[in-house]
Amino acid sequence: MPIVRNLGRAASQLLQSSGCGCGVSLVPVRAIGVSPRQVASDASFHSVTFSESDHPRVLITGGLGQLGVGLAKLLRKRFGKNNVILSDIRKPADNVFYSGPFIFADILDYKNLREIVVNNRITWLFHYSALLSAVGEANVPLARAVNITGLHNVLDIAAEHNLRLFVPSTIGAFGPTSPRDPTPDLCIQRPRTIYGVSKVHAELMGEYYHYRYGLDFRCLRYPGIISADSQPGGGTTDYAVKIFHDAIKTGKFKCYLRPDTRLPMMYIDDCLKATLEIMEAPAESLTMRTYNISAMSFTPEELAQEVQKYVPELQMTYSVDQVRQAIADSWPMNFDDSNARRDWGWKHDYDLPELVTTMFSYLGSDSRIAQAN
Repeated sequence: MPIVRNLGRAASQLLQSSGCGCGVSLVPVRAIGVSPRQVASDASFHSVTFSESDHPRVLITGGLGQLGVGLAKLLRKRFGKNNVILSDIRKPADNVFYSGPFIFADILDYKNLREIVVNNRITWLFHYSALLSAVGEANVPLARAVNITGLHNVLDIAAEHNLRLFVPSTIGAFGPTSPRDPTPDLCIQRPRTIYGVSKVHAELMGEYYHYRYGLDFRCLRYPGIISADSQPGGGTTDYAVKIFHDAIKTGKFKCYLRPDTRLPMMYIDDCLKATLEIMEAPAESLTMRTYNISAMSFTPEELAQEVQKYVPELQMTYSVDQVRQAIADSWPMNFDDSNARRDWGWKHDYDLPELVTTMFSYLGSDSRIAQAN
């Protein structure tokens, strides 16, 4: 079993060196194969519905990544602290551990994951465990195991136990032959990264389980997500987080993308709001199971100009990373999210100026903002 041993070593190395990122949760590889559960050909599943007084019981996999902790905080306010379980395979920080229920969950361990769902009476599952674009390209076998094999386990468990399942997708699910400005919900998808391929696979498998078995599958294609309380985690859009940290610490930032590289972006609060809204939307309002969502679109040069309003001395230089640039050049420049806005009332709150102001206020640059004002 040399591939399993090699994947295990690779996972250990990445666990020691990686920071938090959107959807990132690195899991130890124990086996790669078919899920132990097979869905019967005549199976029929129906999602659980909830009254106002009957809150869902929520499990979040990959919960220590960029989005999981924030999502848990939002859901606990809405459904109660003990109704939302955060999970990962890493040790959480004290503030996370003591903020609400936390358990170990390995998405490649089907039996353990199934026991968690049964023992905790889970009804909603948010599946955030995945390797991002740049990290995935550096270790394709590991990305294939985590992003695809792990997904199969989650789909089978969700179908078997009538869960409402959310799986995030990404701008990376599109490729160089997709329309880029704007990119609609339905168009050709031929991504050229294992991350993108795995997300297209997730979209199609989730929709198949919905139409074949009645699984209540819901999915959003996230743009680049920007937040102040996490470090870059290996994504192509992470420059838009790192620029704030470097501007405050050193006043210098070296960008690995060309200055004119336009990509859709979103502040994390909008992302979490959209995620809750799609999960709470009445099933009859959904005309599809996978939606684009967006808030803004900008280039590194445009972001730097906005940052310089608060840090005028920022020195912006460019050293293009050919791998990340090639990935960015294959992604959408703007998302068409009109279906989400029409079907379930999606509306963003943060544009670029609000984003920059919010990021600096959270990162403790009040003195710089005061000086700029």
